[in-house]
Amino acid sequence: MSDYKTTIGLEVHAELKTRTKMFCDSLNDPDEKHPNVNVCPVCMGHPGTLPVPNRKAIEYVIKVGFALGGTPNAKSRFDRKNYFYPDLPKAYQISQSGQPLVLGGTLKGVKINHIHLEEDAGKLMHDDAGGGTLVDYNRASVPLMELVTEPDIHTAEDAVAFMKELQLVLRYLGVSDADLERGQMRADANISISPDDRLGTRAEVKNLNSFNSVFQAINYEIKRQTEILDKGEKVHQETRGWDDAKQKSVSQRSKEEAQDYRYFPEPDIPPFETASLGLEEIKDSIPELPAEKRVRFVKEYGLDEKAADALAGDIALANYFEEAVSEFREEIPGGNIATVYNYLTSDLRGLMNQAAVAFADVKVSPEHLASLAVLIEQEKITSRQAKDMLAKMFETGADPEEIMKSDNIGIGDADEVKAVVLAVIAENEAAVADYKKGKVASLQFLIGKAMGRLKGRARPDMLKDIFERNLA
Repeated sequence: MSDYKTTIGLEVHAELKTRTKMFCDSLNDPDEKHPNVNVCPVCMGHPGTLPVPNRKAIEYVIKVGFALGGTPNAKSRFDRKNYFYPDLPKAYQISQSGQPLVLGGTLKGVKINHIHLEEDAGKLMHDDAGGGTLVDYNRASVPLMELVTEPDIHTAEDAVAFMKELQLVLRYLGVSDADLERGQMRADANISISPDDRLGTRAEVKNLNSFNSVFQAINYEIKRQTEILDKGEKVHQETRGWDDAKQKSVSQRSKEEAQDYRYFPEPDIPPFETASLGLEEIKDSIPELPAEKRVRFVKEYGLDEKAADALAGDIALANYFEEAVSEFREEIPGGNIATVYNYLTSDLRGLMNQAAVAFADVKVSPEHLASLAVLIEQEKITSRQAKDMLAKMFETGADPEEIMKSDNIGIGDADEVKAVVLAVIAENEAAVADYKKGKVASLQFLIGKAMGRLKGRARPDMLKDIFERNLA
């Protein structure tokens, strides 16, 4: 197989989290189960109706632009994109072509050409039993942001990494839930290969609705186009669909150009100046973004990059961690923050995943997790006791201090532990003799016996030290 340079550009669509649709007062409710409920004459394209742009949606796109280092276009306008499809009730889509809202920007080293705003289409529902197709227009005219990258991506891995980071940014900004499984975020990938630095003939794979489908579709296209060029044939410019079941792309139609859509300025919506929207106020509303949070977590909490990335990848997890650490530091200013991190990301998350509970519903407050970490750091409880206590906290929401008192949990004092050690030594002469002959496993046996008597109220390292001193 020959070597070719792969070039990838992405067009990423994300539904915006506004209360109403893009050009009317119908609700923008992705959770609506009943078809054709959130519709009105405007979004259904009835004659004589006039669209009124959703200002919040426009502000959201500009906010995304600022977050990615882009520049709001001084003047912007909406255009009509003309094509007929059953899920498009007006037989045209109000979009942006000539003057998009945002120009430029970058994310994960990928340059952004522009970001524009348009309305989403309805949803086709194929009735396999009846053999027909139904249309649900609840989604028709939902605000849809489209971000178009430059052809700066060269591998499927980098394409997925870009999309994951964009998803995080949108969630941090609060403009979109960007849930691919619910159709709130999807991508079209333009893929070409070339034997040199010139761009090859591209194929566009449409409506990729999962990170895995983005990855698989790009790699499939690279393989398909490579085989074509290796045979001395030409790749045709076309639009292809991704068949997830068969894990292959399928030709749909020859690739359209802008003129095929007969774009022209939307006559019912006048052009507007973005300065009138209060750009500084929008810019000032941008919170700390994922990349900034990763850097701060490493610097402020001494976490490694992997831990910082894991926290920054989940807003609720990161917020919970910071609240717990704040409480922990009040009790032990120089305490080991890794204790909080480990019990949060391993033990508590494990319990949450098992019970399918989100942070909004978890009974263990950040303050209580911090208190548990304090007890561990102060060596008042063992790690085994901590795990058992956390399980009880997860079920009841109780304070760890209260659980300690009610269940008589804690580490025994030195005299109690030493007395148990001496009793175990006296009762297990054979194991003691084996240990003195060099059998290290015998010491673990003795420690286990002592732990059993103390019912976990001693640390293994503490017992090991006392046994070694009394067996010398």
